[in-house]
Amino acid sequence: MITRQLMPQVGELMKYFPIVYVGGPRQSGKTTLLRHLLPNLPYANLENPDTQLFAQQDPRRFLASFPQGAILDEAQRVPHLFSYLQGVVDGNRDLRFVLSGSQNFLMMEKITQSLAGRVGILNLLPFSWNELPEEIQHTLSSEQWAFQGGYPVIYDKSAPPSLVYPNYLDTYLQRDVRLLQNVGDLAQFNRFVRLCAGRVGQLLNLSTLSKDADVSVNTVKSWLSILEASYLVYFLQPYFNNFNKRLIKSPKMYFTDTGLLCYLLGITSAEQLSTHYYFGNIIENMLLMELYKSRVHQGIRPQFWFWRDSNGNEVDLLIEEDGALKSVEFKASQTFNTRLFSGLAWWQQTSGVPPDYCAVIYLGEQEFETAHGWLLYWKNAKT
Repeated sequence: MITRQLMPQVGELMKYFPIVYVGGPRQSGKTTLLRHLLPNLPYANLENPDTQLFAQQDPRRFLASFPQGAILDEAQRVPHLFSYLQGVVDGNRDLRFVLSGSQNFLMMEKITQSLAGRVGILNLLPFSWNELPEEIQHTLSSEQWAFQGGYPVIYDKSAPPSLVYPNYLDTYLQRDVRLLQNVGDLAQFNRFVRLCAGRVGQLLNLSTLSKDADVSVNTVKSWLSILEASYLVYFLQPYFNNFNKRLIKSPKMYFTDTGLLCYLLGITSAEQLSTHYYFGNIIENMLLMELYKSRVHQGIRPQFWFWRDSNGNEVDLLIEEDGALKSVEFKASQTFNTRLFSGLAWWQQTSGVPPDYCAVIYLGEQEFETAHGWLLYWKNAKT
């Protein structure tokens, strides 16, 4: 098993909370991580029809069958179990239950209602670059990593992306989306997901997406919330500090995994990606998610933003951290030139953010400090 950065965080939260919830997209490695980390805790998968029926029909007896606690996988399948779980852990402070789930839209409502103050929350996303063993890293170029993505099955079992992602999407639609009453047509929802992929790294325009998908704006909002809550997409919100009153107020949409993104865009190889018209957007997505995953897997809730005004002046990423505002630009170039810093130079004049807190992350290997910030190779970037 490839070691996950989240492992110490699970043990740390178990010291203080009787229940730990580990969320994340399907097949991101939650079950493998928890069973490896907690081999002495019994395991129950609530997607198993018999287990699910037992938990639904007799929740008290189901929980009583785990006198030392348990790992309850896909716990969102039996949401009313949480109310009973509250009483069980309140009655025995030595018990430890670990829940996992891939449907945040079903889990978080029940957690906040029934388990407030009793649960520590973590998320496990697909592999980040820094989690891969060096022997795997050495075999991957930047383009190959972006094309393959980080789902564990590709690295644990050497499964080809051309088999992984079609099956992943089918499983997601059939097991997760089908359960939702506000998605009646799976084929239409499938098309909607692909339309979203074509807007990666762009400002979200609900009206045009509604028109292209042939559904109402309210349906678009509902379906986007499903994609976000099932950890497939991430919305980067605009920064509203009033440096300039003419600010853009729409978020930008990214995918949590670029392998799935490439599949949705019809990209079938790393070579095709290198010449694809969305290459820059996909690389931006990859670089953003590396910074995002490195924080999420440490149990940190990232304070990420972007900044853009109505004249098109933009900073790709602002990070509020340690009392400072860090500014980052992402570039798909492998070659340094001074134009890489033109956006940051303008931003420093507008915001007053000093060069020490500014960086360009790119695909080239040179690293050095410039008058307008740091030039960083993406594989080493810790910003």
